[in-house]
Order: sequence, then C-alpha cells, then structure tokens
Amino acid sequence: MRRAPVAAIIATLLMMAPTAFAAGSTKADPAKGKILVDQVCAACHGVDGNSAASANPSLAGQHPEYIVKQLTEFKAGKRKNPVMMGMAAPLSPEDMQNIAAYFSTQQAKDRGASDKALIEAGKKIYRGGVMAKGVPACMACHGPSGAGIPGQYPRMGGQHSAYVLTQLNAFRSEDPNASRANNQVMQDIASRMSDNEIKAVAEYIQALH
Repeated sequence: MRRAPVAAIIATLLMMAPTAFAAGSTKADPAKGKILVDQVCAACHGVDGNSAASANPSLAGQHPEYIVKQLTEFKAGKRKNPVMMGMAAPLSPEDMQNIAAYFSTQQAKDRGASDKALIEAGKKIYRGGVMAKGVPACMACHGPSGAGIPGQYPRMGGQHSAYVLTQLNAFRSEDPNASRANNQVMQDIASRMSDNEIKAVAEYIQALH
C-alpha cells in the first residue's frame, strides 16, 4: 500500500471535519436515554458511562454526535461487532439520540495510567507525532487533553488503554471485518505505528483527563 505524506493526512482530516459525524435533528431527551441505558447499555458501559471492564469503552462525556454515528453504523452493519450489532438493531434514531444525550452529560472518571513507564513515550507521540514515519500528532484532532471536537472528532481522554490498543490494532489490520476498519485515515495512521508506539499512545490517552 502506498502511504500518503503526513501533510496529506492532516489535510484530509481537516476536510472531513465539518461532516465527520452526522447529528440528529430531533431534540434529544437524556431522561428517556437513561431508561434505555439502564435496560440495555449499563451492563457493559456502566450506569454513568464509566465502564468497569477495560474491554468496553467508557462513554461518559463522549460527544453525542459520535455516539449516534457509532450506533447507526452498528445497526447498519458498517461497523462490525456481533454484540453491539445486536444491541443497536432494535434502536430507533430517536433512541440513539436519547442514549447519546444521556451519556454525554455524565462525568468521565480520572483513570490515571496503567503503565507509567510508557507515559513519556506516549506523550511525545500524542503531542508531536512520529514525523520520521509520517504519523501526525494525535492532539491535532483529539485535542491536547483528549477532549476531541464536538461533531468532528471523539473524546479520547481517560479511555481504557486496553480498548484504545484494540481499536488501533483493528484500524491497522485493514481487515474489513475488524470492528474499526472503516476509516481510511485512521487505518493509514495506525499502519505506520509499531506495537510499542501504539501501546505508549494508549497508555497516555488513559492518563489524560
């Protein structure tokens, strides 16, 4: 695969920004969302969106547009995950918006690092990229604190390192059946990173808040 230069990757990300995530037009109701979360989502993602299991992403404080987009893609089968595809199947667009509204209002927990030895290496990559490999700085899209940009790029700060690691490896695999192999830009970025670089970035992201 021919790899694009880092400048081209950043330019593509910037062009994608205004339409990166589709927002629903119906006014969302967090109270209705909580009912659905308690019934469907809490077992894996926590009642307040802070998941206890590192294999499951925390959704507390996540941008609602991003959550709606992921649920929509799970329902359509564009994003592959047997469990989530089944959970999303019965949800209406209004249900998705209500769930997203509830999770977005919850407070994300400060997790700290699992492996502090990797933090410094992860910080360098997150903030400065790996220019020799054409890897752009993660904060260019996800922000210095991992807060992301509403309607454009997801919040990453405080996310489980194990989950981030799994997702970056899925992007890197370029397997169409992988859970996140549906984003060409992230596939290209992850393909340039070594195992140790991915681990370091994942640890630093978990420590952000």
